Amino acid sequence: MTDKIGKKGKFEGFIKWIEVVGNKFPHPFWLFAILALLVMLLSYMLDGVSVTYMAAKAGEAPTETKATIVNLLSYDAIRTFLAGFVRTYVNFAPLGLILTMMLGIGLVEQTGMISALMRKTILGAPRWLVTAVIALVGINANLASDAGIIFTPVIAAAVYKALGRNPWVGIAVGYAAASGGFTANIFVAGTDALLSGITKSAIEGVPYIPADVPVHPLINYYFMVAATVILVVLTVYVTEKYTVKLLGDGTGTADAEELKKHTVTPAENRGLLYALLALAAYIGIIVLLTNPQESLFRAKDGSLLPSSPLLASVMPILFFLFFFVGIAYGYGAGVIKKGEDIPKLMSKGLIGSVGFMVVVLPASLFVELFRMSRFDTILSVKGAEMLKALNMGGIWVLLGFIILATFLNLFMMSGSAKWLILAPIFVPMFAQLNPPLSPALTQIAYRVGDSCTNIITPLSYYLPVVIGLLEQYKKEGDPEVGVGTVISMAMPYTIFYILGFTLLLVVWYFAGWDLGPGTPLLLPM
Repeated sequence: MTDKIGKKGKFEGFIKWIEVVGNKFPHPFWLFAILALLVMLLSYMLDGVSVTYMAAKAGEAPTETKATIVNLLSYDAIRTFLAGFVRTYVNFAPLGLILTMMLGIGLVEQTGMISALMRKTILGAPRWLVTAVIALVGINANLASDAGIIFTPVIAAAVYKALGRNPWVGIAVGYAAASGGFTANIFVAGTDALLSGITKSAIEGVPYIPADVPVHPLINYYFMVAATVILVVLTVYVTEKYTVKLLGDGTGTADAEELKKHTVTPAENRGLLYALLALAAYIGIIVLLTNPQESLFRAKDGSLLPSSPLLASVMPILFFLFFFVGIAYGYGAGVIKKGEDIPKLMSKGLIGSVGFMVVVLPASLFVELFRMSRFDTILSVKGAEMLKALNMGGIWVLLGFIILATFLNLFMMSGSAKWLILAPIFVPMFAQLNPPLSPALTQIAYRVGDSCTNIITPLSYYLPVVIGLLEQYKKEGDPEVGVGTVISMAMPYTIFYILGFTLLLVVWYFAGWDLGPGTPLLLPM
């Protein structure tokens, strides 16, 4: 069946078209610089254009408010922009959130804990459960940021080969789960902090969105946990019903020597034990600080939801969780021998964030100029009026937004870059619909569309890695490996991921469940 993968036709023509169009996109740094200049030019051309809308404040009746486009090329606007240049960058919400998160996660990653935990989980699974475990590990591999997308198919191929199965199937499972399921997770990852930070920046100063609306890294957590389960089931189903039949599956015996190469060492096992004990102790302390009615993390009335010091402290709580667990593993595994090793490992963990720090400069300036010009309000009011005129219900708007995010993801891989462009427009716009959609709901619709097509775009940064893996395990008689090979293997996963993810959101919407702690689907009317 593998010879079918190499055949050319309309599908490969479509893939080539995506590649050509996508390659014409500039680097995200220059993309945001161009967008910033475009906003300035449009503000000059549309100077004076205005809209009126009903804005409400807490405890007050709605009042008619007028928003007028500000000419960003005027002396006053330029002076304001230049005076706040540095402040705009350093105060950009996603920057602080992602750096804080990566300091903690980076320590866990650099000590080798994530690698050891993944290998122990996969290698310890019974043969019949291997595909499900690889899927679960791959989906949650975003805890290690992009490194998980490389690590998971590499380990999966080795494990499948050692078990006497076709390593190409393992590569397909690992790549699909880690890349296509990138946004789902059981653990809170850097992605959650980054996207919620962008969402928070998109609602700043928007008068019709309540100032106390929940926006924190856990606003999508309940949905993400449920999505993880759904994606694991779908990954196993697609693998057994399509991938195995397409690629064939080995029937050889397990290779004990090959498995031994990836076995967790005694030192790593000791590190994992120390990490588990640290995790239990840390959770116990948080529970003690939350349980009494007058405790540190309770609100003045003793409640935890919808708002409380506990939710307001999510970021530092997560940081110290990764910090202490990472240190415990490091000492147990012998990676950390003295106190000086800890900041060194944390510094290495930040290396992967350097590119993001560079792109954030023009991105933060673009968002600030967009807000200063009042385009955010103008577009959201006009867009909301158009959607209301079309009489599109909330779920249909969300489905349309998912399709848009899915399509854009074929050409622009960076999820944060796309959200930086879309959030200032769609978060305020959807908040004006009837019923008004919460920022958390708009964000989750974006996340659904953003991840599923990661594995079928020829612009993926990790495509060469997967092609190299396939070449490494290529057998005599197999077709030549190329972009079309990978995308053909990945397409069934993408289709089922989109359908499963979207159906889950539809069910969630009509059930009216909270998306995360204290984060309802809709804003108060």
